[in-house]
Amino acid sequence: MPSGIRLQRIADRVRQELSELLIREVNDPRLKQIFVTDVRIDRELAYADIYVSAIEGAERSAEILAGMESASGFFRRVLAAKVELRAFPKLRFHWDPTPENADHIEKILAGLREKK
Repeated sequence: MPSGIRLQRIADRVRQELSELLIREVNDPRLKQIFVTDVRIDRELAYADIYVSAIEGAERSAEILAGMESASGFFRRVLAAKVELRAFPKLRFHWDPTPENADHIEKILAGLREKK
């Protein structure tokens, strides 16, 4: 079993490579203007949980996740070639509401500052 540091390095590398792939090589219009917020890999290297978000917010989440699922075979094949592992983990995609929540909190704090 890999150490926590090694798992984090692998996750960082997968996030970096997948982000570059989304920018340079993906032509699916469903996957435009999205970003990978986090990657978590389990200790057995069986699954990579990939968290994505978009500028528009959750209104496109179902469409984006469907696009990511349909391209998951392509992503896995390209990532396996770039990130050298004996067996590359299966990709699971999740919507990350963190950027939207942060924006909402920022608006609340800005409103509180204006009231002073």
